[in-house]
Amino acid sequence: MSTLTHTITRVECWPIDIPITDPFVVATGARVVAENVFVRITLRDGTQGYGEAAPFPEVGGETRASCLATLGQLAPALIGQPAHNYQALARRMAETAPAYPAARCGLETALIDAHCRTTQIPMWQLWSHPDVRLRETDITIPIATREKTVVLAKGWYEKGFRLFKMKVGKDVEEDIRRLEAVHRALPGISFIGDGNQGFSREDCLTFARGVRQFGGTMVLLEQPVVREDLDSMAAIRGETGIPVAADEAVRSLADARLVVEQSAADYINIKIMKTGVVEAAEIAAFALASGLKLMVGGMVETRIAMGCSFSLVLGMKGFDVLDLDTPLLLAEDPIQGGYRYVGPCLEPWHSPGLGMMTPPQTDLLTIK
Repeated sequence: MSTLTHTITRVECWPIDIPITDPFVVATGARVVAENVFVRITLRDGTQGYGEAAPFPEVGGETRASCLATLGQLAPALIGQPAHNYQALARRMAETAPAYPAARCGLETALIDAHCRTTQIPMWQLWSHPDVRLRETDITIPIATREKTVVLAKGWYEKGFRLFKMKVGKDVEEDIRRLEAVHRALPGISFIGDGNQGFSREDCLTFARGVRQFGGTMVLLEQPVVREDLDSMAAIRGETGIPVAADEAVRSLADARLVVEQSAADYINIKIMKTGVVEAAEIAAFALASGLKLMVGGMVETRIAMGCSFSLVLGMKGFDVLDLDTPLLLAEDPIQGGYRYVGPCLEPWHSPGLGMMTPPQTDLLTIK
């Protein structure tokens, strides 16, 4: 089959609103609805690939409006391009719209999905070291009252979850008490403390001491302080003995290099919405080569974007901590096919690309 049949003839995108079952409150803001954008790329032979832009304004600064505007700016240049050039196209989009990674991620994911479907391979087979098996994710508990926190944690515990990613960073003493309440209520659990840049260095040290005093198991401190304060991240690593994950601190390969140079983290949290897909894979490879470990997460995403991240886990080595839970936090799942959740586990898929489809849509922005 010639390359011509795999060129892009149409790019479509449309907004989607999905309520979040409980307010997704983090140190820097809150979401009650996932205001995302779905992307569909069609090739000359009729093959279609799907992607998703999931902006989280309070964390990354992008909005759905900015994503739609950026998609309208970037998509025309893709028409007539072959899908297998996804790497070069991704780099070109990054040069054109460096401040809009979530929008670029939607296009990149759809490009890669379409390419994998033309070659009849699951997306995870595109990467370097496939290891295809069930993987277990944590579950995120947003900032809430102590009572609500325990209710949410108990509900997920009954479904088999044992690693709780606790959003913290607004009130250190209340954060400690919330985690203690969950610890007392549920045996055999462990915590990730995700500060979303909300702690000062001293607050984070107080938090770590408080959790240790009540006997809680803290496996990871994720982005406790503001992204620029790599000195504090390095100090927290040394003083607490708890591994630190860089999240907001790594929005590019250049950021990852700084984290390594300053010994500021044990893990890098790979999120395709921060960087786009191609650069996320490059950051993951760099982190491993530098002796760091990998975590993988997302914004508030459906199974389209999360499936792309899961493809990196299945297709690359080194992802020790999975935070691929946000589709479980949504009131509905609009996606057909692809990976499935079995309790806290993600079950791989074997059909081409992401193996997913979205329901038919009429309210489309079409570029062709």
